[in-house]
Amino acid sequence: MITIPAGARVLVAARPVDFRKGAHGLAALASEALDADPFSGTVIVFRSKSGDRVKILVWDGSGLVLIWKQLQQGGFRWPPIMDGAMTLPPVECAALFDGLDWTRVQTVRGIPKPSVAA
Repeated sequence: MITIPAGARVLVAARPVDFRKGAHGLAALASEALDADPFSGTVIVFRSKSGDRVKILVWDGSGLVLIWKQLQQGGFRWPPIMDGAMTLPPVECAALFDGLDWTRVQTVRGIPKPSVAA
């Protein structure tokens, strides 16, 4: 289980990457290919070609943190392969990291205000 702060910006690279890359290689890739600042606190998620591995890169204020996970059975549910990146709410990213179908997770947009007093 990974906990991502509610206000964090999460980017998912939509194309698979070379998983031999380390933190600095992925940071360079994020900067060049995704036009994202890897030193801003943005959580950047990368997928493997086989879809069963994930790498998460984030700057924690004092250094780059690289999280690597491989599922023992099956694969992660990834968005369609395309150029660029897509933004995910933190709760959907946490579901993706746990190997769940993140498309079925509903984020709370806020409590609706009543239009008429009861």
